[in-house]
Amino acid sequence: MFLLLALLIGVISGLRAMTAPAAVAWGAALGWFDVSQTPLAFMGYRWTPWIFSVLAVVELVTDQLPSTPSRKVPMQFGARIVTGALAGATIGAASSLLFGGLIAGVIGAVIGTYGGAALRARLAAAFGKDPPAALIEDAVAVVAAVLIVGAVS
Repeated sequence: MFLLLALLIGVISGLRAMTAPAAVAWGAALGWFDVSQTPLAFMGYRWTPWIFSVLAVVELVTDQLPSTPSRKVPMQFGARIVTGALAGATIGAASSLLFGGLIAGVIGAVIGTYGGAALRARLAAAFGKDPPAALIEDAVAVVAAVLIVGAVS
């Protein structure tokens, strides 16, 4: 179950790179799951969820800008893989499956990056413009991240 949740949180990283680690950090900090005795203990520290939350909000805003590059360019894609790995590993670490969670998070981030781009393109075509599709993707990413992290506990 934890590996499936790690895969799913990786998908969220593919949609919104900072939403997944922000949600996972909140779960760890609120004690929904314990990573205190793992190498990822910092995810449950007092300031970690706040830092990731600020980064997630900045990402939600900048994603709406027309100058924002595609999520599939190397820098954006790499960031999604790294945050998917971090979020997935944190969920995996809660059940002593750190490495498995890391791999699942990376796979999920790849799926989320390509799948999210394709779905958003279809939604944007249906709406005739991108902003409504982007807002729907934002909402899906945030709600799904909360549900996934809630399921870890």
